Amino acid sequence: MLNALEVFTIVVVGLMVGVEFSVAFVINPILNALPGDSGQLGRAHGARMLGAVMPVWYIGSLVLVAVWAIAGWHHHGTGLVVTAAALLILSVIMSLLLLVPINNRGKTWTPENRPEDWKEQTNRWNRFHYVRVAVIIAAFALLAAALV
Repeated sequence: MLNALEVFTIVVVGLMVGVEFSVAFVINPILNALPGDSGQLGRAHGARMLGAVMPVWYIGSLVLVAVWAIAGWHHHGTGLVVTAAALLILSVIMSLLLLVPINNRGKTWTPENRPEDWKEQTNRWNRFHYVRVAVIIAAFALLAAALV
C-alpha cells in the first residue's frame, strides 16, 4: 500500500510541477507575445482559473507527502520525503505571502482598470514564480530520489 501512495504522490506532485513550469516557460511567454491587451487579458483569465485550482493542488500535494512521511517513517528515504514536505510548505508560504496578493489583484485587471504599474507587478509575480518553480522542482526530485 505504501508503494501505491508513493507513486500516486509523485504523479500528483509531478503534474503540479509540470503545470507551474509550463506557466513560467511556455504560457507566459506566449501571452507576452500577443498583440495589444490580449496578453494582459489572458493573464487575468489564467489568474482566475489557476487561482481556483492550484491552492487545492498545493495543499493536496503537501497532505500526500505528509502521509507518505508518516506511513513510511521507518523506511529508507524518509528524510528526503520530510525535506520535500518542508520545501512544499515553503512553496505554500511563498504563494500566500508573495504571489497570491499580486494574483488576486491581477485577476480583476482589464485594460480599462489596470494600475499604472501593472507591468512591474506582473514582472514581480514572474520573479517570485520562478523561485517557487525551483522550490517545487527540488521537492519533486527529492520525492523521486526517496524511491531509490
